[in-house]
Amino acid sequence: MSTPKGDGYVIGFAVSICIACSLLLSATASTLKSRQEYNVELDRKMNILKAFGVQTRDERGRAISGAEVDRIFEQYIREIVLDGETGQPIEGLTIAGVSPREIAAGTRLPLYTFEQDGEIAKYAIPISGKGLWSTIYGYLALNRDLATIAGVTFYKHGETPGLGGEVEKDWFQNNFRGKRIWGDGNLLPFEVVKGTVADRYPQGNDHAVDGISGATLTGRGVTQFINRDLEKYEKYFSLIRRS
Repeated sequence: MSTPKGDGYVIGFAVSICIACSLLLSATASTLKSRQEYNVELDRKMNILKAFGVQTRDERGRAISGAEVDRIFEQYIREIVLDGETGQPIEGLTIAGVSPREIAAGTRLPLYTFEQDGEIAKYAIPISGKGLWSTIYGYLALNRDLATIAGVTFYKHGETPGLGGEVEKDWFQNNFRGKRIWGDGNLLPFEVVKGTVADRYPQGNDHAVDGISGATLTGRGVTQFINRDLEKYEKYFSLIRRS
């Protein structure tokens, strides 16, 4: 017949179980956190590549692997941090070392370049601002001439599905390609129109895109923050145009 266990045994057993569960939960949380951080970083790279016009899906429509994204990013993309006051690159500072507050204030500005054959072919900047219900995040890429848009992506937002949420759809983003942001020595006022460009500007307008039906305020927000964010980078871009 077994000897009854005392209170000390019961308490010790319970403590052992609690410690084991805590260690298991801690290890799981650490593993998941690392995975989540990688997925966030992968999403950032995917959207930068998409803005640059790089194919991020295979012939079956499946997203390319994380390893392939990393390979393309390493081969073609360079990251630069600009001084918001002077427009000059800051040596020795990486984008990972720039805080969201510095970016929002315009004191430190992340910039991405797409290089081919040792030369910069395109530039990309992060863009973000208020839509109707949420902050919309994306990337805007410019061609080498720094006058025309190479591509854009809006990838994170809380806008209404089927309305403002259409900012994430290809049909809307594809409208930006080839549109002008610079002309006659000045930044052009970019615009997401209410309705269509053809109706709003019968004579044509090469620095405006069709809006989203039923999402006027979302389009107005996109208009405002694209123009604002382009202005932040203009000191650097003007230096490149003169070089």
